[in-house]
Amino acid sequence: MDLEKHGRHEPPPAGQGCVYALVRIPVRILAVVIVLPVRVVWDLLVLGARAVHRRALRPAGDLAGRACAWLLRYVLAPAGSALALLARGTGLVLKWAALAVLYWPWAALWRYALVPGCAALYRYLLRPAGKGFERVVLALVRYLLKPSGAAVLWTLAAVWRYLLKPSGAAAAWTVSAVWRCLLKPSGAAVLWTLAAVWRYLLKPSGAAAAWTVSAVWRYLLKPSGAAAAWTASAVWRYLLVPPARAAAWLVGGLYRYVLTPAGHALAWLAPRTFAALFVWPWAALWRYAVVPAATGTHRYLLAPLARAAGRLARGLYRYVLTPLGHFAAATWRLAGRVSRALGRGLVWLWRGCVARPAAWVHRQVATPVGHLVREVWRASRAAARVAWRTSRSAAGEVWHTARSAVRDARAGVRQALFGTPPREPARSRARTLGSTTAAGNTPAPDVSLHKPQV
Repeated sequence: MDLEKHGRHEPPPAGQGCVYALVRIPVRILAVVIVLPVRVVWDLLVLGARAVHRRALRPAGDLAGRACAWLLRYVLAPAGSALALLARGTGLVLKWAALAVLYWPWAALWRYALVPGCAALYRYLLRPAGKGFERVVLALVRYLLKPSGAAVLWTLAAVWRYLLKPSGAAAAWTVSAVWRCLLKPSGAAVLWTLAAVWRYLLKPSGAAAAWTVSAVWRYLLKPSGAAAAWTASAVWRYLLVPPARAAAWLVGGLYRYVLTPAGHALAWLAPRTFAALFVWPWAALWRYAVVPAATGTHRYLLAPLARAAGRLARGLYRYVLTPLGHFAAATWRLAGRVSRALGRGLVWLWRGCVARPAAWVHRQVATPVGHLVREVWRASRAAARVAWRTSRSAAGEVWHTARSAVRDARAGVRQALFGTPPREPARSRARTLGSTTAAGNTPAPDVSLHKPQV
């Protein structure tokens, strides 16, 4: 089937039919001999796993889920609620205990002890004491400090008016007289003396010194300085500048015409020398040896080998692995069909040999026999119940008759030995067990031996 399908999609090339014919028969033999038992075992394992999952794991999981749900609902949830209530109750107890220990005593102490005590202390002690101290201070100020202060002020005013003010006026007149009659004339004399010294002594001597200094500067220092400057400029211009310019021209010519061309030549020659020594050989080796060798190796050796390997791999995949895969899939499906047929045959045999005869026996034999046994058992049980009730009632009658006979015999013996006893009240037949007559009489009252008979 798969070969025909393969043939429809991609017909095998000519000359390959014998190969497929040679491969098909061994593959089918291999499928029947090896793959079929493996597929049968695999199907049995699958059926067993499904049965175990359906009959054991799923009920066990459902039972475990129900057990967990029941445990959660009737054990863990009440336990959690109880723990929550316990924790809440413990928290409330701790809260009230903390309030009772740490808050209420101090709040009560502050509210009912400290605040009233401080208020009473302020109202009845500190406030009256403050008012008394204020009155004492006011009385002291009014009756002691005020008169003494007035006396002190009067004394100070008298001292200022009759002592300090006249003495100050006298001191001021004395100072003004000393300034007017002594210090001002002596100061004017000193100023006139200083002006005369400046005008007739210091000013002419200063003018003479200035004229001398200017004459020395004009006729001595200035010509000598000018001569020294001319000499220095002449030495710089005609002695130092030409050699310096010649040296600069020589250095510039040396730099321009010797060092610069030598540097340019060195800059041009150094990289080419480095390239000629260290780059060009390796570049030539890479360009003319390695690259041609690698290209030739890839073109004439590796590429043909790769193409041959690719063709071999494609041929192996197309003409060996693909048919083997198709044959393996076909053998697996064939083994599955055979296994399914074997399973259906075994199920048919089980149903024909075991299940249907057992159902027929259960339906045609066991069920009527069971019904018959049930009816016989029901009838025998009813007969046994009736016989038991009849025998129990007969035994009751016999027991009642024997008991009455014994009671009468005992009464006759007592009468013969002790005489006629007092009349006993007639017993109600309603109190006699096992009586077959209707209880129409009411029971007589009990007779007490401790009370006298009337």
